Amino acid sequence: MNWILLVIGGLFEVGFASCLGKANETKGIESTYWMLGFLICLSISMILLYKATQELPIGTAYAVWTGIGAVGTVLVGIFIFKEPATFWRIFFLTTLIASIIGLKYVSNH
Repeated sequence: MNWILLVIGGLFEVGFASCLGKANETKGIESTYWMLGFLICLSISMILLYKATQELPIGTAYAVWTGIGAVGTVLVGIFIFKEPATFWRIFFLTTLIASIIGLKYVSNH
């Protein structure tokens, strides 16, 4: 169950990073709404990370949480914000995914 909370928390990390990106692209009330989404996603993400670390090792949990956020944010950048999908970005994204999976499998929980 803690791994599920951690994954969901990582997805909310993608949400808060994406909202921050959209807030920077917009002005006025629309930017305020994106910042509100940022704060909500940030809060949920942190709460879920906290709950997951009550059972999982903090080093592993934090690395997986930030890894999910990083991978997801890069993918959102590529597909939503039209950032470049160069060979090296995809290569290092793949190695990051492999590292996240590896940390999950070597964890004692």
